[in-house]
Amino acid sequence: MWRLKTIHHKASASASDLEEFKRKRREFEKALRQARKDRQLVSKRLLQNDVEEEEKEEEESMETCFTFLSSEQVKEMIRGVQMGGEEKAARLASLRKALRNPENQLAFIKSENSMHMLIGQLSAHNAQCQLEATRCLHQLSHSSHPSVSQACVPAGPYLLTYLSSQSTQLTNQRYNLAVVEAFGFTLSQLLQAKDATEKIIPAVMASGIVPHLISALTPDPEFGFGPAIECSWCLHYLVSSLDNSMLIAHGALSHCSAVLIALGGAVAKGNPQDGLELLIWPLLRCLGNLLASGGDVIPEDTRLLAALCVFAQIYLHLHPALSRESLWTLNNLTAGSSGFCSGLLLLNMVPILIQFLSFSGGINSMALRVLGNIAHHGPEYCVGLTQAGLLSALCATLKMADPEVVTLSLEVLYMLVSSSPQGVEEFTRLNGIPLLEAIQYNNEGEQRVRAAYILDHHFPSFSEVESL
Repeated sequence: MWRLKTIHHKASASASDLEEFKRKRREFEKALRQARKDRQLVSKRLLQNDVEEEEKEEEESMETCFTFLSSEQVKEMIRGVQMGGEEKAARLASLRKALRNPENQLAFIKSENSMHMLIGQLSAHNAQCQLEATRCLHQLSHSSHPSVSQACVPAGPYLLTYLSSQSTQLTNQRYNLAVVEAFGFTLSQLLQAKDATEKIIPAVMASGIVPHLISALTPDPEFGFGPAIECSWCLHYLVSSLDNSMLIAHGALSHCSAVLIALGGAVAKGNPQDGLELLIWPLLRCLGNLLASGGDVIPEDTRLLAALCVFAQIYLHLHPALSRESLWTLNNLTAGSSGFCSGLLLLNMVPILIQFLSFSGGINSMALRVLGNIAHHGPEYCVGLTQAGLLSALCATLKMADPEVVTLSLEVLYMLVSSSPQGVEEFTRLNGIPLLEAIQYNNEGEQRVRAAYILDHHFPSFSEVESL
């Protein structure tokens, strides 16, 4: 029967072995967080229009939306907007509806001065015309045709100028908040363009817009979440593409945390507004990626721990992916932070994390990573985890079919039994040793080696009996 030939070392599960394991685990987890940031999916999103307006326009736009217009008809619509007058906003609205047709989009960008005309409306004094022009840009930026999206790039500086304006008239009125929302969405589309890293993002960072994007993360209680959602996604795309020291210096980390704490309070009261999760999602990604980039300049505010746990609990069944995202952010927050790990123990949040271990879809593996972060800090923390009932839960996760879950469970188990005699005694009492034997003999690779190592170094009497 196969067994690692390390019996003669089993009495010396030295502190250096544990520290080396922790060092390798820390490096691996850091690389994993960065890899997740690098591969994080970015996808174009549909603008969340007002429901009332959508219903009002649905019938009248049904025919226009799918109607192909000739090049001359498109040019006539452009000339109509250029004529100005009281009907300009209505003509822009008609143009917006026509641009829902992909063929009309191509005809529009090929028409002389078409983009010049549209971009010119962004600097107009009529807020409704600005809004309609931005919605036209939204339709174009959402196009699957590369040449159409590329045609929107010259609008970038105008969008930045508008969004970075300090005029109170542009931030306190309903129409202007609607313009900010539409501008924010269009900018978020441009930030996903293939050449965004070379062209768009440098212009954004040089424009002075970042502090305004960050301040716009706080939703307006009367207008709704729209502008904050769009600016959050803009910030997310910047965070995913940059060295984030400048964003952190501008307060992105602390402001994202403050908004999430406030939203966590609203969710905890049991009456969150519809659409709140649409704002929580990009904010979690911003915070998680800022932390993954080494953004550890953040006060150890336990209210943030509470908010992340609330999101993970409340959205577990309704939006499981959002629950997983909350746990991922919690993982990044606790990695290397003894203060936040202590907070989870002191606030009795470990039982909540243990509950997540029975859920699949990446939720249990994220919870195990957080628990591993806590165990990483040594004997006192491991005793707290053991007293919270973690070893019993690990006996269940060690039986699961998911290899990642089994591997992570072995990692956490190793730290618990290496740091605390109480852990060895409790695991033995729970009849956990046969589980390790089963993994050793039935699994391959890393899981097999780790199970054997734990047995040989921490349960020597059992190993000696088996070897006879």
